[in-house]
Amino acid sequence: MIGLGTYAFFWQHSDQVPQPLSLVGAFEATRELGVDLFQICDYAPLEQMDDAELTDAAAAARDLGLTIELGTKGVEPGRLARFLELAGVFGAGLVRSMLYSPDSRPTLAQAEEWLRAALPAYEASGVDLALETYEQVSTADLVGLVARIGSKRLGICLDPANVVARLELPRHCVEATAPHVKNVHVKDFAFARQPGWVGFTYGGAPMGEGLHDYPYLLETVKPRANGVNEVVEHWLSWHTDAETTVRTEREWTRQTIEYLRSTS
Repeated sequence: MIGLGTYAFFWQHSDQVPQPLSLVGAFEATRELGVDLFQICDYAPLEQMDDAELTDAAAAARDLGLTIELGTKGVEPGRLARFLELAGVFGAGLVRSMLYSPDSRPTLAQAEEWLRAALPAYEASGVDLALETYEQVSTADLVGLVARIGSKRLGICLDPANVVARLELPRHCVEATAPHVKNVHVKDFAFARQPGWVGFTYGGAPMGEGLHDYPYLLETVKPRANGVNEVVEHWLSWHTDAETTVRTEREWTRQTIEYLRSTS
C-alpha cells in the first residue's frame, strides 16, 4: 500500500505557516489524493492528546477509510507500551521506532533487553515494530539486533537516505536489510555544491530526480509482493516564503505518488 506520512506535511504542520494543518486535515488531504494509508510519525501533538481527542482522530481516519500506522523514537519499555496502546486506539498494525530517543541512548545490549521485554505484547496484539535505519546506528548493528531477537513482529523500517550520513551506501543498506523490512520510507535525495565550491549540502530531491535507485529497492526488497507499505516523506528545505514552500511540498507529494504508481 502507498501511504503518506506526517513528514510529507512537515511544513504544512509547522508554525512557520499562517494556518498549520491539523492531523485530521492531513488525513483529509491524503484521502483527496486517493491514498489509503497515513503514518503518524514523530508527530509531537499526538502524545499530548487526551483520550477524547485520540478517539475523535481515530474516528476521523476510519470515516475517511484510512489505514493508520504510528511512529515514535526510542525503545524504552514505557514508550513502546504506550504506542502499543495508541495502536489499539487507531487500529494500527505497525509502529515505527528508532533505538535512540531524545532522552535515551541505550547500548545494543540494553536495547535488546528492552525489546525482548516489549515484544510479547506486540506479538499478542498482532502489531509489528519496525526499527528505522539511520545514521546514529550502523545498518549492520541494527540488522544484527533484529536477527538475534528473532521475533516475527520485529523488523526494519528501511530508509536508505539516512545512512549516507555515516558514509554507508544506500544500496548496501537495502541489500542488508531486505530480509527484515516491514516498512519503507520513500524519498529521493541528492548532493548540491555550495556557493564558492566549498562543500556540499545533502538534502531532498523530487522523487525520480535524485540519487535514489528506487527500482533497485523494489527489485531487492519486493515490498509489494511482501505486503510492505511504502510511506512518502520529504527532505524539503524552506523556500523563500510559506506559500512557495507549501506549494512545493504538495507538488513533491503528488510527484512521489505518481512515481510510485507508475512503477506498480
